[in-house]
Amino acid sequence: MSGGYDPRAVANLLLDEADRLDVGVSHIILQKLLYFAHGIYLMRTKTPLVSGYFEAWQYGPVHPAAYKSFKRAGKGPITFRASGQDPLTGEPRKIQTPDDPHIVDLLRQVLLTYGKMPAGRLVDLSHAKDSPWEHVVAKARTEVAFGLRIPDSVISERFRFHKVSVGLEPLSGEPSDDTPLA
Repeated sequence: MSGGYDPRAVANLLLDEADRLDVGVSHIILQKLLYFAHGIYLMRTKTPLVSGYFEAWQYGPVHPAAYKSFKRAGKGPITFRASGQDPLTGEPRKIQTPDDPHIVDLLRQVLLTYGKMPAGRLVDLSHAKDSPWEHVVAKARTEVAFGLRIPDSVISERFRFHKVSVGLEPLSGEPSDDTPLA
């Protein structure tokens, strides 16, 4: 499957909506919210929300392009937006966010459902049994996996295994900085 928006553009829009809803979003939380939005959109429309791919990292699915753009935020709430780069001048340029009202509504829904959960809870949800992340990690233990990518086809097949049970303490504690699985 191809298509989808620039993941940095969707992340910027997600952060704009988070500001409107007064939800502080750290880098690890942003990755999980972007992943959940992508999975829900893929299930509803059969098309990807963001271009590129997610990878199975230590604390769940991560989009490498979004990771590079926001990793400098560290553990605190993200207070900046990703920018692009003019290929000719090298100057930073603003990334145009999607203006589709359905996408704005989806991002607000994801923020209202998951945005107030602690990072550790979101990590637990992203690690759910039979979920796309768990499937790719388990497969990598027995086969050669290319960079632990989580294909959209696997997200489509397995996204339903993410169960939301709010209120439980995170099983794995609060994560710090995410790292790729080797």
